[in-house]
Amino acid sequence: MFHMMNEARIGVGTAATMLGLAGYYASLAYARNRTQGRAVGAGGKDASQPPVAIIAHADVRRMLLAQKSYCEGALALELYCARLVDEDQTGAPASAQDARLLLEILTPIAKSWPSEWCLEANSLAIQIHGGYGYTRDFPVEQYWRDNRLNMIHEGTHGIHGLDLLGRKVRMDGGRAMALLQARIDATVMRAAPLDMLAAPARALASAWQRIALATEGAWASGDPAEALANAVPYMQAFGHAVLAWIWLDVAVAVLRRESSTPQPMALAGTIGCMNYFYQYELGKIDAWLAPVQQRDMTCAQMPLEAF
Repeated sequence: MFHMMNEARIGVGTAATMLGLAGYYASLAYARNRTQGRAVGAGGKDASQPPVAIIAHADVRRMLLAQKSYCEGALALELYCARLVDEDQTGAPASAQDARLLLEILTPIAKSWPSEWCLEANSLAIQIHGGYGYTRDFPVEQYWRDNRLNMIHEGTHGIHGLDLLGRKVRMDGGRAMALLQARIDATVMRAAPLDMLAAPARALASAWQRIALATEGAWASGDPAEALANAVPYMQAFGHAVLAWIWLDVAVAVLRRESSTPQPMALAGTIGCMNYFYQYELGKIDAWLAPVQQRDMTCAQMPLEAF
């Protein structure tokens, strides 16, 4: 039953990813065609110039790049998990066991991360459309409503956070966590010698050190009530660190491909998404990890009558 449910959870994450991508493509097309405002330059706005497509504005590009980094990163994660499913079912015994353990620790992320952040991508798609985004004249409001379900079924965030911090990172004496860390370390080693990826490689290694410290801190007292009080922030930080790894791994692969079959815009898209994720997203993990490591009980100890 649990194997069936785990594959269903990967399916939920994939469905969330597809809805996020649909919203991204819709808002990208809208941003390329909708004109409003003029380019901001050193001389200020020139009213004599024609209006520009809104994709020319920095904030619209920010929202598009956020969507692209969330959704294409989530797709890469889901495909990686699908590969692990194949390795579990068809690999040699040792590699199948490794794939099974990696699936165990990644499944809460494969389900929950896209269902939260591809939903955020759908929200950004609505924002790019402006007032039209909240009407049925365009499809993005439907994508958001459909995607909102994916945070709920096949386990809420709370359930998957408890599963991740309470069981998966500690299972088999921490072997699943060690296997994941080994895959991350291998990506860091491949990326570090590449000038374009050296700084992200260092940032990723540092992020996973902080994840490890927070994991130890959560369980330092040995009290599950304290350790699990902030399981969802832990899962959010863990998920962002996983996606940072995925993006660095994709960037390494694309840079290697460029030497044989150059595709400049594909490279620019990959590096742009990776840079966005490291500059705008990875830093969020420290805010999520702080209450985890401190075993903060603000939420758990709130008197019921005070709500």
